[in-house]
Amino acid sequence: MSFAVLAFSWRTSRFRGDRAGRPLPQWVTTVVGARASRGLVRAVGLAIMAWTAWAALAGEDLAVNPTVGVFYVYLWVAMVPVSLLLGNVWPLLSPARTLHLGLTWVSRTDPANGVLRYPSWLGYWPAAVGLFAFVWTELVDPDSAFVSTIVTWCLLYAAAMLVGSALFGTRWFERADPFEVYFGLVARLSPWGRRTDPDGTSRVVVRNPLEGLDGTPVDRGLVAVVSVLLGSTAFDSFSASTYWLKQTATPGSFDPELRDTLVLLGFVALVAATFSVAAMIAPGVTWSQRRELPRQLAHSLVPIAVGYVFAHYLTLLVEYGQNVLVQLSDPLTRGDDYLGTASLVVQYPLSAHPSMLAVAKVAFIITGHVVAVVAAHDRAVRLLPARHAVVGQLAMLLVMVGYTVGGLLLLFNS
Repeated sequence: MSFAVLAFSWRTSRFRGDRAGRPLPQWVTTVVGARASRGLVRAVGLAIMAWTAWAALAGEDLAVNPTVGVFYVYLWVAMVPVSLLLGNVWPLLSPARTLHLGLTWVSRTDPANGVLRYPSWLGYWPAAVGLFAFVWTELVDPDSAFVSTIVTWCLLYAAAMLVGSALFGTRWFERADPFEVYFGLVARLSPWGRRTDPDGTSRVVVRNPLEGLDGTPVDRGLVAVVSVLLGSTAFDSFSASTYWLKQTATPGSFDPELRDTLVLLGFVALVAATFSVAAMIAPGVTWSQRRELPRQLAHSLVPIAVGYVFAHYLTLLVEYGQNVLVQLSDPLTRGDDYLGTASLVVQYPLSAHPSMLAVAKVAFIITGHVVAVVAAHDRAVRLLPARHAVVGQLAMLLVMVGYTVGGLLLLFNS
C-alpha cells in the first residue's frame, strides 16, 4: 500500500541529504562544538570504559558481573535509541577515538592523518567484518557469556582500532570501526544533524530523519554492513524458534559451533544476495550504473535494521537493562553499592503486558519497512529513468515484503 501511494504521488526526488535542515540558534552550534562540551562527553566514555574494565579485570567471571550486560545490552542495544535521540555521539563516546587523540597529542601528530592513505577499495568492509565478529561472539560462541571472552574481544578490537588509526588516521574509525559505522548509520535517522553551508559555515540543524538517511555516505561494503545487521537479527530469532530447537535437540555428528556459524553466514548472505539482485535488475540503466545500485540503495535497509532491534531487543533493554544497572553498583560482585543502585527493584512492565508488547513489536517492524520503502523510492526516482522508475522498483518491493513477512514469522516463532 505504501509503495502504491508513493508510485502515484512521489514522482521526483525530494530529499537533499546533508544539505537539508533548519538551522538551530547559533548558540546551540557553539555549545555543541565547544571543546569543553566535547571533552565532557569523551570523559563520560572513558569513565564508563574504566568502570567496566575494573569489573572485568578485578571482578569474578560470573553471570552477575556487569561486564556482560554493558557489552551486550548497553553497548550493542542501548546505543541505538541513544543515537536516534541525540545523533551521532559515538565518535565522542568512543574510548578508542579518545585514546587515539591522546596518543597523537603526545606524539605531536595530526590525528586526522596517518602514515598511509586509507585504500578506497576497502570501503566499509573492515566494519562489516568487525560487526560479524561481534554477532558471532554473541550468537554462536558457546563461551559468549564469560567475561574472559568479552575481555579478549575488546582487547583485539582496541588493538585493531589503535593500529589502524595510527596507519590511516581518523578515516579508519569512519570506515573500519564496527560500532562507529553501525551507530553512525542509526544516527542518520536522528532529527539532529550538521549542515555545511556554501560559505563553509557548519551549523547544527533539525531535519526530517529521512533527509539525514539520504545523506548516508555511499561506499564499498555498505551492503555487507547492513546485511550483517539484518541477517544476524534474523538468525537470533531463528535460533530461538521451535523448529530450530527441535532440529538441534539431539546431538549429531556436525559440530554445533560450525553449524551455527554456517547458518549465520547463510542468513547474512541471503539478505545481501536478495537485496543486491532486486536492486540490479532494474531496467533502463547501464551495466556500470547497475553495479552501483545496491550500495546506492543500501541506506534504505537501515530503518528495517532499527525496527528489528526494537522489536527483538526491547524487553532485553528495558527489563534486563535495569538488572545491569543494579550490577554496576557492585562491580567486584562482593556486595558493594558504589552507585547506590544495588537496592533497586527490577520492574517488568513489558513482560507483564504481552499483548501490548506483541502489538509494539509488529508496529516496529512495519514502521521500519514503510520508512525503508519511502527511502528506497526517493533514491530510485532520482537514479532510474522516469519511464522505468516505478517498474524498476517492483523486485525491491517483493524483497521488502518478503523481509517483512519473514521478520514477523521469525519474531513470533521464537
